[in-house]
Amino acid sequence: MSHTSTSARTSRETQKARTRCALLDAGLRLLENKSLSSLGLREVTRVVGMAPAAFYRHFRDMSDLGVALVDESLGSLHSVVREILEGPRDDVERIERTVGAIARYVREHPTHVRFVARERHGGVPAVRAAIGRELDRFADEVAQALAADDVSAGWSAEDIRMLGQLYVDHVVMTASAFLDAALGEGPDEETVARTACRQLLLISAGRRNWVDGTGKGPSAGLPAPEPGT
Repeated sequence: MSHTSTSARTSRETQKARTRCALLDAGLRLLENKSLSSLGLREVTRVVGMAPAAFYRHFRDMSDLGVALVDESLGSLHSVVREILEGPRDDVERIERTVGAIARYVREHPTHVRFVARERHGGVPAVRAAIGRELDRFADEVAQALAADDVSAGWSAEDIRMLGQLYVDHVVMTASAFLDAALGEGPDEETVARTACRQLLLISAGRRNWVDGTGKGPSAGLPAPEPGT
């Protein structure tokens, strides 16, 4: 293949990548005030200045664009999560790092956070599933790190995974609260951060006193609750 044809192919691929990014950016901006299920393909292509038919060179349909937005919105968070988990394991320090990282991410990527928060339970199945898969990956990563803590000795894999999911659910809730604070809705950012830290400390305290279904643990021997309570 000649240098000229190789250069031309590279140029076409670069232009295609730029157009794809432009479509994603346009979709994300338009989704600030509406759900994906109510967003039309023509609205997105109009913002980019391209014919609607050209959209299909980049995405199969609008749900495909939505899945790509999930990857863009949550993909970069994995490195943030790993950095937190690989740091010191002291509960207070880890919690403060976690809440601080969430606050920074929301400040830097508010439209991505808003998109995920809205579409997590939205009307596009493929996008809901994509968000679920990414959150499951986060829960697996968190569970793997928590399993290495001394306090996790004797825990079943099922309970460790449940704890990882609990932390991830709390992170999502906290991110939504930080987003509301940025919009002037609900408590301010400082209050959200303080509340999130206290809630995570409560989860941590519960973790240290957890009794699994076998009755083993520091609280073993306590009377069982009365039926119906």
